[in-house]
Amino acid sequence: MHENETGLKEHHQFRDFLYWNAVAAVPVVSASLAIIRISILWFVMYLIVCIACLLILYKFYCSHCPHYIYGGHLMRCMFFWGVPKIFAPRPGPLSLAEKTLSIAAPSVAILFPLYWLIGEPGLLLIFLLSVFILVATARRYECRRCVYFECPANCVPKEIRKRSLED
Repeated sequence: MHENETGLKEHHQFRDFLYWNAVAAVPVVSASLAIIRISILWFVMYLIVCIACLLILYKFYCSHCPHYIYGGHLMRCMFFWGVPKIFAPRPGPLSLAEKTLSIAAPSVAILFPLYWLIGEPGLLLIFLLSVFILVATARRYECRRCVYFECPANCVPKEIRKRSLED
């Protein structure tokens, strides 16, 4: 882990990427299993929706993040590793429209498979628990030490923010 003296995570490692993508894969796989049992066409649509939601997040959310802004031409963060930085970096806070898109995109990806998951109670339980664990774990272990202070989910204590900005 690459943390500075304030405990903030300045750089992600490849193992962070592997961990977070494995955690994020559980709800996607459980949703995919429920959908593909009924229709391959709807499964393909679900994959397209997921990819579209990721592109929306990448453009409107990630392009504001210091992990996107600084460094080379490839992303090195917990969810995107080795992905080209194809959008212009936009330091600073997200606009209201960007915040809305950043909440709407994952919400669509979460809500889309519920129709099929309701018919598969075991997969629905796995899906809901894994979404909860993904969000709770990110909030607990990443958002509390994130260097992107403008992020709406950032929960770094104010005294650590202040100390970090003074350095």
